[in-house]
Amino acid sequence: MPTRRRFIQNLAAIGVVAGAAGAVAASAAQENTQPDNDASRYDKYSTMKVTLNGPVANLLVSNVLSLPKPGERPPNLHWELGEIFSEMRSDNRIRVIVMTGPGNGNFHAGKRNRYAENPAPRDQENEWLNFAGLRRFHEETASSEKILVAKVNGDAIGFGQSLVFAADIIVAQEDALIADFHLGMGEIGDYGPPFGVVPGDGGCALIPLFMPPALAKEYLLLGRQFRAAELARLGIINYAVPASRLDATVDGLVERLLKRPAYGLAWAKRIANRRVVNHLNLTLDAAAAYEQLHLMQTEKLGWKDQLNFL
Repeated sequence: MPTRRRFIQNLAAIGVVAGAAGAVAASAAQENTQPDNDASRYDKYSTMKVTLNGPVANLLVSNVLSLPKPGERPPNLHWELGEIFSEMRSDNRIRVIVMTGPGNGNFHAGKRNRYAENPAPRDQENEWLNFAGLRRFHEETASSEKILVAKVNGDAIGFGQSLVFAADIIVAQEDALIADFHLGMGEIGDYGPPFGVVPGDGGCALIPLFMPPALAKEYLLLGRQFRAAELARLGIINYAVPASRLDATVDGLVERLLKRPAYGLAWAKRIANRRVVNHLNLTLDAAAAYEQLHLMQTEKLGWKDQLNFL
């Protein structure tokens, strides 16, 4: 009888412990369902700002969001983009990245090229950061399992259009100007240098994937300009909408993306991007190298174009 009583008591004790453990597990599971929106790990980047909304990372890309301290080198956007996309790729809280610009007609569009205004010798360390960073940016965005949505809230010129075409889904303000200024010869408003240079920041690497050959060559070789609405009509970007509908359109697409299974969506992107990765492997290093070579040649000529081979 005592043995039977002890057995019943032990069962009761086990039940209490199991119940408590179950309550702890349920509480932990409930806590784990709460989104971790702490984006402070990304505060170290000076040229962009990240906010998290559950599995969505909102990435604001600007030239400089915080000024360097006296005596410090100014932050390099290209380098930081390579760094941040590498870091976000390993952040398993994130499924979708929405990349946008400061707005007011500007997604990302650099003004007159500094080489034309300042004939001082180029900063080789900064050039290393530029080209190493942009290479890493394109490699990470193409290979990453995260879905990158470009919310183009203004003009995307030069490196800005490289940001756009690195995305998986592109939604643009319909009047946004999209162009590659490298061979635009100063004809694209205030954007780009008055001399020409090889489009090595992603233009030559990515545009032939998005446009038919004849159109791609006109776009790159003559700096042809497009409004986003025209690119959408041609099927080169996904959507071009009025500015008032940009947020809602992107939010609707993101909501639909998040209803897909996480692993399935990630792996489907990797499969669909094999062609992009292979094309970048063929062209990105060559484009960057030829741009560097051309800049060195133009620097020796005093930032003037050489119009013949003699």
